[in-house]
Amino acid sequence: MLDFAEVSGQHVVKRACETAVSGMHNLLLIGPPGAGKTMIAKRIPTILPDLDDREQMELTKIYSVSGNLVEQNGLIKRRPFRAPHHTVSPHGLAGGGVLPKPGEISLAHKGVLFLDELPEFSPNTLEILRQPMEEKRVRLVRLQGTYEYPADFMLVAAMNPCRCGYYPDMQRCRCSQSAIERYLGRISQPLIDRIDICVEAAALAFRALNGAAKEECSADIRRRVVQAHEIQRERYREETFCYNSQIPAARIREYCGLSGEQEARMERLYTSLGLTARTYHKILKVARTLADMDGEDKIGDCHLNEAVCYRSLDKKFWERP
Repeated sequence: MLDFAEVSGQHVVKRACETAVSGMHNLLLIGPPGAGKTMIAKRIPTILPDLDDREQMELTKIYSVSGNLVEQNGLIKRRPFRAPHHTVSPHGLAGGGVLPKPGEISLAHKGVLFLDELPEFSPNTLEILRQPMEEKRVRLVRLQGTYEYPADFMLVAAMNPCRCGYYPDMQRCRCSQSAIERYLGRISQPLIDRIDICVEAAALAFRALNGAAKEECSADIRRRVVQAHEIQRERYREETFCYNSQIPAARIREYCGLSGEQEARMERLYTSLGLTARTYHKILKVARTLADMDGEDKIGDCHLNEAVCYRSLDKKFWERP
């Protein structure tokens, strides 16, 4: 069985994964080939909490409509991990057909949609993700009627920073600047803005690969995730949402309040980092999750700093001087 204990080093990436699952935030892993991006992503299901009864029924209905329930052998009790190939069509991702059925987005409901080698997906296919990531549902309009499917999923994506995989290490990167920009340009800025956490999976040093240090197992990480989820469920028990990633913009100040000094600092960062309203709100939501992981009622400076770091990395790759 897969376990995070099998992953050597990459503690920053593991921390980002725990944070993402704790608040059900979208996550992007970027780094050179062989850094362990796919290996780590495939272990995310091992730290996901169990489905409750209502979620099991929702998911089972989706799989029944899609014709996939037989292979699931009855009621679905585990959160799905869907990993479609980059050749998937827009209909395969969103759903459709002569007799419309749910696509991969809806089959990942209450679980993870993993897109490996993200820039290899068709840009038209990727743009389909934008609306479901915001609204948590897929709406298909056909001649015979309108169909709507749930799509409350956590997006996890992995990619190389260029076609050869080694940018910005110009000692190893063989790509021209224009080739790098074309490759990264396959991921639109509106889609990047919808990703809460972007973290770099750096190449492993030999010492980390062959170190004697014992790595933390999935069971230990999962226990902390469950605690963070319980904090959020209690906080939002009267709301229509359950996780920090789902806080509506109108409720951000209520649940992600900052001190005057913190607000002044974020105002400066808003300009210097070129943030949008959406990315600013995502920083606050991630900071709220980090505070929950520490069992803190208020967002501290350390939580805000870490959340800003998770939104700064995309500037390293997508922002041209």
